[in-house]
Amino acid sequence: MVSRFSAEIATAVFTAALGLTVMIGAWEFGIGWSSSGPGAGAFPFYVGLVVTLASIGTITKTALARGELQTVFLDRQQARRVASFFGPMVLFVVAALALGLYVAAALYLTVVMWLQGGYRLVISAPAGIAAAIFFYVVLELAFQVPLMKGPLEASLGIH
Repeated sequence: MVSRFSAEIATAVFTAALGLTVMIGAWEFGIGWSSSGPGAGAFPFYVGLVVTLASIGTITKTALARGELQTVFLDRQQARRVASFFGPMVLFVVAALALGLYVAAALYLTVVMWLQGGYRLVISAPAGIAAAIFFYVVLELAFQVPLMKGPLEASLGIH
């Protein structure tokens, strides 16, 4: 069981770390003013600063309301539902790295439609393949945005 207090604190610490990371990276590009205007890192630095300050505010507010935030945020059944959504996404990323984005998208959509959506394979497999082909036509051909390809695309001569 995860309490709402724990979830609020963990999220605020995570976003504060992201904000600090952005600020440090932006500092390396320069945040000051020059004769040509603000440095390349000025805008990202201030965005990171706002995120960090907001996170610190959330931590403070949460700490002050600790007693009110001891309700259950995530129980075992809810955690299973989150895992059933998050697990396939992680497998999609691994498949995209190994097989390319289009093959991974076809597999992901097919499996998720079949296992989570309850569709039969004769429906979900063509839908996953059609979606991957649609993404290829729109992104690669129409908008000329090259995406990560794998061994299947290479064997078909798609570059």
